[in-house]
Formats: sequence, structure tokens, C-alpha cells
Amino acid sequence: MAASNLIQGSRFSDARGKLNFFNGFKMKEIVRFYEIHPANQDIIRAWQAHKEEKKWFYCNSGAFIVNLIKIDNFDKPSRELIPERYILKAEDPQVLEVSGGYATGFKALGENAKLLVFSNFDLQQSAGDDFRFPPDHWEADWEVNT
Repeated sequence: MAASNLIQGSRFSDARGKLNFFNGFKMKEIVRFYEIHPANQDIIRAWQAHKEEKKWFYCNSGAFIVNLIKIDNFDKPSRELIPERYILKAEDPQVLEVSGGYATGFKALGENAKLLVFSNFDLQQSAGDDFRFPPDHWEADWEVNT
């Protein structure tokens, strides 16, 4: 598996309603999940990193910009690192898989956007593998029109 991987889901619709599904999303490693619902679309949550923890991101309402930074040195990461940028939309079901070694940042693209985050670490393990960097440490594209 690559360090980041986009798992494409599918949609089904009939008279009973709509169904999003991810037959290629293997959840064997997952031990917890949580949902992020930003207070507004101006908030940028960046940068949180983990050396070992793996995460999966799924937008189940609205849309998000997600930027990833592959950390070169956890003690003093280069400010010249270039982010990988993804847009996750509820209308296009995808799960973004991110291995350890990355910093993540994200921003909602509208009101009522919700992001599910799955992890292979429990809360105590995650806290021991948590690295935070200032929001302006790396320049990232947070606009939808670019």
C-alpha cells in the first residue's frame, strides 16, 4: 500500500433511498472512530501528525479539503515540504487511507460538513504518537476553486 490511498466507494439508489458502500475498505485494523463537525467553514484544522498511527477519512456530509504532509523529520520538519491535496465529498463516496508518517490538515467546504475518522490506535496509543505543528508551518491550498 502507498503511504496514502484513495479507496473508491459506490452508490446505489432505488425507491427506498440511497446507499453508499465500500466493499474495498477492509476494517480489520480499526479500533476506534470519531466524527468531526467543524463550527464553521472558515476553520482550518492543521497540522497533526503521527509516526505510526494509521487513519482513514470519510466525508459523510458535505465536503472537505484534506492536505497531507509527509514528514521528513519529526523533531524539525522542513518548512519546504509540499502537501498532497484531496477533496472528499459525501456525494462521491471515498475513503482516504493515510499511513503513519504524515501530518494532516482539513477544512470544511460548507456548513454541516462532517468527517468520520477511523484509527488503528486506541486513544492512549494515539496520544503517545501525537505531534502538532503550527497551522502556518506549511503552505497549503485551502480553496476549492484552484
